[in-house]
Amino acid sequence: MESAKPNPPLFWGTLVLVVALDLVTKVMAAANLSPQHIPHEIIGNHIRLTLVYNPGAAFGLNLGIYSRWIFMALTAGALIILGRLYQATRQGDFLRALALGLVCGGAVGNLIDRVRSATGVVDFIDVGVGDIRWPTFNVADMAVSVGAFLLAWVLWGEERSPGAVVAPASVSDTPTEI
Repeated sequence: MESAKPNPPLFWGTLVLVVALDLVTKVMAAANLSPQHIPHEIIGNHIRLTLVYNPGAAFGLNLGIYSRWIFMALTAGALIILGRLYQATRQGDFLRALALGLVCGGAVGNLIDRVRSATGVVDFIDVGVGDIRWPTFNVADMAVSVGAFLLAWVLWGEERSPGAVVAPASVSDTPTEI
């Protein structure tokens, strides 16, 4: 007896939409915002588009010359874990499927940049006030952030539900396709 799949249209649709939006906006940013580090004001100084290639991770975390490879490996590992969480998602758990689609889509979007080029991930959304700026980010980063927050909220709610049993899927419970 095959178990019900955990909301594949929502999960895969979200993942594909995030990757597509991320790739299109990064291509447009690289083509239209060169050279790097020159801000283009959208809403005054508060929201700007500024092209930056980030060879590290979030908030400029850099692990030296092997950062690219380390972050690619960490992303692949995270995607495996997220895939297991998706497999363990109950049919009808739309928020969890949406959260996982957002995080996976963002992770794949930034992974594509890391595989494609040693220059780093294309970041271009620049928000702040004057010299007080949030680190420059992209669509994939937004998806990961929103998805991670939503996933934490969903998992916290599952843990707090009376009588809820939260257990990862065993190998025998894992469907053969994602």
